[in-house]
Amino acid sequence: MKKISVLLITMIMVFVGCAPEEEKKENPLLMEFDTPFNAPPFDKIEDEHFLPAIKEAISKHKDEIDAIIENPEAPDFENTIVAFDNAGELLTRVSRIFGGLRGAETNERLQEIARETTPMLSEHSNSIRFNMDLFNRIEEVYENLDNMDLDVEQERLVEKIYQDFERNGIALPEEEREKLKKISERMSMVSLELRENLLAENNDFKLILEDEDDLIGLPGHVIDAAAEEAKKADKEGKWVFTLSTPSWVPFLQHSERRDLREKIFKAYINRGDNDNEHDNKELFIELLELRQDMSRKLGFENYAEFFTDVQMAENPENVYDFLYEVWDPALERAKQERDDMQAIIDREGEDFDLEAWDWWYYSEIIRKERYDLDDDEIKPYFTIDNVREGNFKLANKLYGLTFKERPEVPVYHEEVEAFEVFDNDGSHLGILYIDPHPRPGKRSGAWCGTYRSGGYENGEKIAPIVTIVMNFTRPTGDKPAMLSWDETTTYFHEFGHALHNFFAEGRYNRTRRSVPRDFVELPSQMLENYAGQPELLKEYAIHYETGEPIPDELIDKIKKSEFFNQGFIQTEYFAAAILDMDWHTTEINPDIDVNEFEIESMKRIGLIDEIIPRYRTTNFQHIFGPGYAAGYYVYRWAGVLDADAFEAFKETNDIFDQELAEKFRKYIMAKNAIYEGMDAYVKFRGEEPSIEPFLKRSGLK
Repeated sequence: MKKISVLLITMIMVFVGCAPEEEKKENPLLMEFDTPFNAPPFDKIEDEHFLPAIKEAISKHKDEIDAIIENPEAPDFENTIVAFDNAGELLTRVSRIFGGLRGAETNERLQEIARETTPMLSEHSNSIRFNMDLFNRIEEVYENLDNMDLDVEQERLVEKIYQDFERNGIALPEEEREKLKKISERMSMVSLELRENLLAENNDFKLILEDEDDLIGLPGHVIDAAAEEAKKADKEGKWVFTLSTPSWVPFLQHSERRDLREKIFKAYINRGDNDNEHDNKELFIELLELRQDMSRKLGFENYAEFFTDVQMAENPENVYDFLYEVWDPALERAKQERDDMQAIIDREGEDFDLEAWDWWYYSEIIRKERYDLDDDEIKPYFTIDNVREGNFKLANKLYGLTFKERPEVPVYHEEVEAFEVFDNDGSHLGILYIDPHPRPGKRSGAWCGTYRSGGYENGEKIAPIVTIVMNFTRPTGDKPAMLSWDETTTYFHEFGHALHNFFAEGRYNRTRRSVPRDFVELPSQMLENYAGQPELLKEYAIHYETGEPIPDELIDKIKKSEFFNQGFIQTEYFAAAILDMDWHTTEINPDIDVNEFEIESMKRIGLIDEIIPRYRTTNFQHIFGPGYAAGYYVYRWAGVLDADAFEAFKETNDIFDQELAEKFRKYIMAKNAIYEGMDAYVKFRGEEPSIEPFLKRSGLK
C-alpha cells in the first residue's frame, strides 16, 4: 500500500511537472508561427489559449527585466536601453492578437479573459515602470549621453525611455508610487468596463418593424439590408434596424416616419445613459477622478495638462484657442443650415420645429434640391471593392506600391481579406488585413492596428502585419456592398494609417512610430483629400452594373456639394472636442451630474439644440482609454496639417507628384524615429502650416 502511494505521488508529480511544458507546446500563441509570412495562426488559436499565453508571456518578460537589473556590467546603451526596448516581445505579440480579436471578434469568453488579465497586466506594467533598480540603470545611461558615441535615433531612444519613466512618476516617494500603482490598475479596469457596456448597449437595441408602411421613404437597398438583419435575428419577414452606422444613418436620412427617426436617434445618443446595468455615468466619473489624482501626483493641475505636455499643442490653452478659433464660424454656418431646413418644414405646412433627429432627413432634401445629388445616385460607383482598389491605385500612383490577395494567410473571420503589399522595387513590404463589415462581436467605428510592427532590427528589415477594421454597409441579395461617401472617405482614412505603419523605419520599438497624438492623424487624413479628386475618381469609381466610370456630371455634383452640411459636421465635432477638454480640465468630484455637466458645457459655447456633440459622455469611446482622452481635438489639429500638405501637392500641378510623395513618406511616415511633430512637417513642407487651406476646405472661410 505504501509503495503504491509513493508510486502514485511520483506519477502525479511527474504529470504536474510536465503539464505546463506540454501546454506551451500545444499553445500556438507560444510557438513559432508556421504560417505564410509568419502571420498569426488564427485558424489554430482558440479562446482558451490566451490566458496561459498571457501568463507565460508576463513571466518571460519579468525574467528579461530581471536579467537587465542583475547584469554585473556597468549600464550602457546595449545592455540596458536596447535590452529594455527588446524585452517583452512575446507579451507584445500575444497582447496584439488578443486586443485585435477583442475589438473585431469578441465574445463572452474573451471578455471574461480580459477581465481576469487586465489587472494582471496592469500590475505587471507597474512592476516595471516603478522599478527603481531598473530606472537607476536607465538614468545612468541618460546622464552619460554626452560621453557616448550614439547616433540621433539612439539618443532619442534613450531620451524617450527616460521620459516615459519620469512621466510615470518614478521620481516620487515610494508611498506615492504605490498609490499611482493602485490608480493605474483601477483605471485599466474602468476603461474595460466602459467599453464593454457600450458594446452591450450597441447590441441590445433593435428597431423591429413589421408593417411595410413603416418603411416609407427608405431606399430599396436599405430595406433589403434590414430584411437580412431580420433573418440573422430570427425575425424572418420583418425588418430590423440596429445601432451600427450602416443601419441607423440611412434610416435617419430617408425614413418619413418622424416618430421612428426619434426612437432610433435617441437610442443611439443615449447609449450608456439608460440607468441600467450597462450605465456608464458613475464609471466615467470614477475614471476622471482617477485621472485627476494621477495627474496631480505627477505635478500637473489636470489630465489635459498631462496629456498635452508631450503633444504638438503643448498645453490646454493652445487647444482651446484653436477650437474656439473655428467654433464661431462653424456654429454660424450650422445656424444657417438649421434655418434652411426649418424653411422646408414650414413650406411643407408642417407644424413643428426642427429637432436633432430631423437634421439628417431634411439635410438630404437640401442636398437633392440644391445640388441635385442623391447619395443613392452615386453609391453604385462606390462598391466596397471599387473603393479598396481606389486606395490601392492611389498607393501605387504616389509610392509605387502593389497588392496581391493572399487567401492562404489565416484570418479570424470569413469576411476578412489578406493582401501582400509590395514596395516600389518589388520587395515584400508587409501584410494587410481588411475587415469591412459590422458584427455583434465588433466594436463600433473604424480603426487601424498592427499584429506586428515594421522597421529594422539588427540591420534586418521587419515586415509589418497591419489590419484595418471598419463597420461598412454589407452586400444585400445579389447587390454588392455599396458605400456612402462618408464610408468611402473613412476607408481612405484608415488606409492612410496603414501606409504609416508600412513605411515606419525605426530600428527600435520605442521610436519606430513615435509621433505626438496630434500628428498621428496627418497621414490618414492626407489620403482623404484624394478620395474625391477627379483624376482618381475616374479610375476607381466604376458602376458595378454598367462598368462605366463615374461621369463628369456626377463628379461636378460631388465637387459642388463639398461644403454641404459642413456647419453640422464641424459643429458636432468641435462640440465633442470641447466637451472632452472641459471634462479633463474641470475639478472632478463624485457628486458631478454627468448630464448636467454636459448640458452646461454645451450651453457655455452656445451649441444649438438641434445639434448634439458627435459623442455624448456616456458613449464617448475615444476618451474611455488613454489614447484620445483630452485629445479628441487631434483630428482637426492634424486637419490643419493635412490641408496644408495637400496644398503643397496642388502647387506642383500634379497631385500624384512622386518626388513630393517621397518627401512625405520620408519625413512624415518613415523617419518618426528621428523627427517628430513640427520638425518633421517643416522638413517636408519647408515651412510651418497655414490654417487657411483648412478653413477653406471646411467651408468656414
